[in-house]
Amino acid sequence: MANRRLFTSESVTEGHPDKIADQISDAILDAMLEGDPQARVACETLVTTGLAIIAGEVSTETYVDIPSLVRGTIKAIGYTDADYGIDGDTCAVMITLDHQTPDIAQGVDRGGAGDQGMMFGYATDETETLMPAPITLAHRLTHRLADMRKSGKLSWLRPDGKAQVTLEYEGDRPVRVSTVVVSAQHSGDVGIEQVRREITERVIEPVMPGDLFDPDDCTIHINPTGRFVIGGPHGDAGLTGRKIIVDTYGGMGHHGGGAFSGKDPTKVDRSGAYAARWAAKNVVAAGLARRCEIQVAYAIGVEHPVSVLVDTFGTGEMDDEKISEAVASCFDFRPRAIIERLELRNPIFQATAAYGHFGRTPETVRENAHEVRRFTWEETNRIEDLRNAVGRRAAATHS
Repeated sequence: MANRRLFTSESVTEGHPDKIADQISDAILDAMLEGDPQARVACETLVTTGLAIIAGEVSTETYVDIPSLVRGTIKAIGYTDADYGIDGDTCAVMITLDHQTPDIAQGVDRGGAGDQGMMFGYATDETETLMPAPITLAHRLTHRLADMRKSGKLSWLRPDGKAQVTLEYEGDRPVRVSTVVVSAQHSGDVGIEQVRREITERVIEPVMPGDLFDPDDCTIHINPTGRFVIGGPHGDAGLTGRKIIVDTYGGMGHHGGGAFSGKDPTKVDRSGAYAARWAAKNVVAAGLARRCEIQVAYAIGVEHPVSVLVDTFGTGEMDDEKISEAVASCFDFRPRAIIERLELRNPIFQATAAYGHFGRTPETVRENAHEVRRFTWEETNRIEDLRNAVGRRAAATHS
């Protein structure tokens, strides 16, 4: 049997405590960018029973009614009853925000990176969105849980939830869904047998791909402890930036460690990672490789990245050096250039804060959210540029 292996990825619903925190942080960021596109924002959120705490560093010329914004975001997610652990109408909101230090600002003001660090972008041709299949399927499950709850079709569902998908690979190709795990918060008056039956029939089976999923050849765990009534911030405190693998590629590929939510685009943790995904996706979409990972690294206050690395894991149509040269000629990884080309001064970020920042088109689902029609870093608009760059280099090599 050829090189069989298992790989697992996880997703969480928008009502997971950490995701509540991410969405609040990005809602505040969007509101500040709407009033002041040059705002510098590093906004952290903690949510626990009946309480949201907002902290961080902000420099802006605009005013934002943060308590109202926080409460509106919590209510839009679905926390409208104190029995759920937090109620947007009645929860306390504490705010402690300071100005961004001038020591950082002096480097950012002249176009330098807002911090040091390394960021990664990844793409693979195993799905139509050029995302890894395990995280794609895990997101489908959590999104389906939210849809079933909001539509009332599974009225006993509550906002908190998780999903996990294990795929069996043969070589580098997924061939079978091996295990599915779903943990869904529910009301106290529904039995576990009903929970397991309806989640299987109305959540799992409708979103699993028929060519990979056989319910008779797949291990399914639904609420394995048997009960999940206490959830949300009452069951577990939530913090901004604790779901960085859910936000990216589900562990397939590397991660530099920097979170996204609550950070304006001068923070390369966010903008650099978006640009690296944009470049990697275009490499794969151009047919230059079946898999591609790009690492970009920065020094704080320095305009140009200190390194850019392209790795196609042996799947490239040519050697990685030629692809790296093409990437360098087609993509400008300076922070200011990324912000301009990806239009990151716009209030687009709350739409990213649940179900992943990559591999999907945005949707407007919050009363506070602004309409976002596209994620610019998901566009495959450099395909011909890359092909031409590779062609020019191939011609130069043979001349």
